[in-house]
Amino acid sequence: MTIRTLVTIACAALAFAVAAPASAHDGQTETVTPKFNQAIPNIPGKSLVAVEVNYAPGAASPPHTHAMSAFIYAYVVSGAVESKVNDGETRIYKSGESWSEPPNATHSISRNASKTRSAKLLAVFVVDSDDKTLTTRIK
Repeated sequence: MTIRTLVTIACAALAFAVAAPASAHDGQTETVTPKFNQAIPNIPGKSLVAVEVNYAPGAASPPHTHAMSAFIYAYVVSGAVESKVNDGETRIYKSGESWSEPPNATHSISRNASKTRSAKLLAVFVVDSDDKTLTTRIK
Protein backbone atom coordinates (compact mmCIF):
# COMPACT_ATOMS: atom_id res chain seq x y z
CA MET A 1 0.00 0.00 0.00
CA THR A 2 1.16 3.51 -0.70
CA ILE A 3 1.31 6.24 1.92
CA ARG A 4 -1.47 8.05 0.07
CA THR A 5 -3.73 4.98 0.36
CA LEU A 6 -2.96 4.62 4.06
CA VAL A 7 -3.66 8.30 4.68
CA THR A 8 -6.94 8.04 2.83
CA ILE A 9 -8.00 4.98 4.82
CA ALA A 10 -7.08 6.61 8.10
CA CYS A 11 -9.07 9.74 7.30
CA ALA A 12 -12.24 7.84 6.60
CA ALA A 13 -11.93 5.89 9.78
CA LEU A 14 -11.53 8.97 11.93
CA ALA A 15 -14.82 10.45 10.87
CA PHE A 16 -16.69 7.35 11.83
CA ALA A 17 -14.79 6.81 15.05
CA VAL A 18 -15.68 10.14 16.50
CA ALA A 19 -19.33 9.79 15.60
CA ALA A 20 -21.51 8.54 18.39
CA PRO A 21 -23.44 5.35 17.70
CA ALA A 22 -26.70 6.23 16.00
CA SER A 23 -30.04 4.53 15.77
CA ALA A 24 -31.23 2.97 12.55
CA HIS A 25 -34.81 3.17 11.40
CA ASP A 26 -35.59 -0.19 12.99
CA GLY A 27 -33.74 0.50 16.24
CA GLN A 28 -30.50 -1.23 15.24
CA THR A 29 -27.28 0.71 15.76
CA GLU A 30 -23.75 0.66 14.49
CA THR A 31 -20.69 0.28 16.71
CA VAL A 32 -17.70 2.53 16.03
CA THR A 33 -14.28 1.48 17.32
CA PRO A 34 -11.25 3.79 17.03
CA LYS A 35 -8.28 1.95 15.51
CA PHE A 36 -5.62 4.59 14.78
CA ASN A 37 -4.98 8.30 15.37
CA GLN A 38 -1.65 9.96 14.67
CA ALA A 39 -0.30 13.24 13.36
CA ILE A 40 1.21 12.92 9.88
CA PRO A 41 4.85 13.93 10.40
CA ASN A 42 5.50 15.23 6.90
CA ILE A 43 2.19 17.12 6.57
CA PRO A 44 2.10 19.71 9.37
CA GLY A 45 -1.34 20.20 10.90
CA LYS A 46 -2.81 16.97 9.46
CA SER A 47 -3.66 13.69 11.17
CA LEU A 48 -4.51 10.22 9.97
CA VAL A 49 -7.41 8.61 11.82
CA ALA A 50 -8.95 5.18 11.29
CA VAL A 51 -12.13 3.69 12.73
CA GLU A 52 -13.94 0.41 12.34
CA VAL A 53 -17.71 0.60 11.89
CA ASN A 54 -19.69 -2.55 12.62
CA TYR A 55 -23.28 -2.61 11.40
CA ALA A 56 -25.68 -5.12 12.89
CA PRO A 57 -28.20 -6.57 10.42
CA GLY A 58 -30.46 -3.71 9.33
CA ALA A 59 -28.42 -1.06 11.18
CA ALA A 60 -27.82 2.43 9.79
CA SER A 61 -26.13 5.70 10.63
CA PRO A 62 -28.29 8.82 10.56
CA PRO A 63 -27.58 11.33 7.76
CA HIS A 64 -24.46 13.31 8.67
CA THR A 65 -21.67 15.58 7.49
CA HIS A 66 -17.98 15.29 8.19
CA ALA A 67 -15.42 17.88 9.24
CA MET A 68 -14.76 20.44 6.53
CA SER A 69 -11.11 19.34 6.37
CA ALA A 70 -11.77 15.58 6.27
CA PHE A 71 -10.89 13.54 3.20
CA ILE A 72 -12.25 10.05 3.80
CA TYR A 73 -11.54 6.62 2.37
CA ALA A 74 -14.03 3.87 3.23
CA TYR A 75 -13.32 0.14 2.70
CA VAL A 76 -15.88 -2.63 3.22
CA VAL A 77 -14.19 -5.35 5.25
CA SER A 78 -17.16 -7.73 5.29
CA GLY A 79 -20.79 -7.83 4.23
CA ALA A 80 -22.29 -5.02 2.15
CA VAL A 81 -22.81 -1.34 2.90
CA GLU A 82 -25.24 0.98 1.12
CA SER A 83 -23.92 4.53 0.79
CA LYS A 84 -24.82 7.88 -0.78
CA VAL A 85 -22.45 10.84 -0.61
CA ASN A 86 -23.46 14.35 -1.72
CA ASP A 87 -25.46 14.18 -4.98
CA GLY A 88 -23.84 10.91 -6.07
CA GLU A 89 -25.74 7.74 -6.76
CA THR A 90 -26.84 5.38 -3.99
CA ARG A 91 -24.59 2.32 -4.22
CA ILE A 92 -24.11 -0.95 -2.44
CA TYR A 93 -20.44 -1.71 -1.79
CA LYS A 94 -19.53 -5.33 -1.11
CA SER A 95 -16.61 -6.79 0.81
CA GLY A 96 -13.35 -5.63 -0.81
CA GLU A 97 -14.88 -2.52 -2.43
CA SER A 98 -14.26 1.09 -1.43
CA TRP A 99 -15.13 4.73 -2.03
CA SER A 100 -13.91 8.16 -0.98
CA GLU A 101 -15.62 11.25 0.36
CA PRO A 102 -14.37 14.79 -0.29
CA PRO A 103 -13.99 17.37 2.47
CA ASN A 104 -17.30 18.75 3.82
CA ALA A 105 -19.30 15.90 2.26
CA THR A 106 -22.89 15.12 3.17
CA HIS A 107 -23.40 11.41 3.82
CA SER A 108 -27.16 10.97 3.50
CA ILE A 109 -27.16 7.15 3.43
CA SER A 110 -24.81 4.84 5.32
CA ARG A 111 -26.27 1.49 6.30
CA ASN A 112 -25.95 -2.26 6.25
CA ALA A 113 -27.44 -3.50 2.98
CA SER A 114 -28.57 -6.73 4.67
CA LYS A 115 -31.32 -7.32 7.22
CA THR A 116 -29.83 -10.74 8.14
CA ARG A 117 -26.01 -10.40 8.05
CA SER A 118 -23.66 -7.97 9.74
CA ALA A 119 -21.31 -5.65 7.83
CA LYS A 120 -17.95 -4.10 8.73
CA LEU A 121 -16.42 -0.92 7.32
CA LEU A 122 -12.98 0.63 7.83
CA ALA A 123 -13.05 4.42 7.53
CA VAL A 124 -9.79 6.34 7.23
CA PHE A 125 -9.58 10.11 7.54
CA VAL A 126 -6.99 12.68 6.63
CA VAL A 127 -8.09 15.65 8.70
CA ASP A 128 -6.84 18.85 10.25
CA SER A 129 -5.33 17.83 13.58
CA ASP A 130 -7.39 20.43 15.44
CA ASP A 131 -10.73 19.21 14.01
CA LYS A 132 -12.19 17.31 16.94
CA THR A 133 -15.78 17.00 15.70
CA LEU A 134 -15.46 14.69 12.73
CA THR A 135 -19.12 13.78 12.26
CA THR A 136 -22.18 15.94 12.76
CA ARG A 137 -25.68 14.54 12.56
CA ILE A 138 -28.05 16.29 10.12
CA LYS A 139 -31.27 17.21 11.91
